[in-house]
Amino acid sequence: MRRLVWVVVGATVGVVVVRKLSQQAEIFSPQGLARQLGGLGEAVRAFGEEIRAGMDAREQELRSALALDAPEPNGHTGLDVEAATRLARDPNTSWRDGN
Repeated sequence: MRRLVWVVVGATVGVVVVRKLSQQAEIFSPQGLARQLGGLGEAVRAFGEEIRAGMDAREQELRSALALDAPEPNGHTGLDVEAATRLARDPNTSWRDGN
């Protein structure tokens, strides 16, 4: 009876090892490598899209902070020379501050 148990355990371990080795061999086959590279391409593309979305959002924040798109009472758009000078001296002030 003990021999039968060890034969079954040995056969089970053998089957598991063969299956794991087959899976690893599949990963390094041409089809497996192509599948992995395809997934890498998708990840790079998604990362690039996230970067572009972040850049667009930051550009909108900066345009809003600098009032580049807001019309002035005199009809001009953006900062006048005095406001730009104030911001250059102290970037923590608002461009609207008259001081």
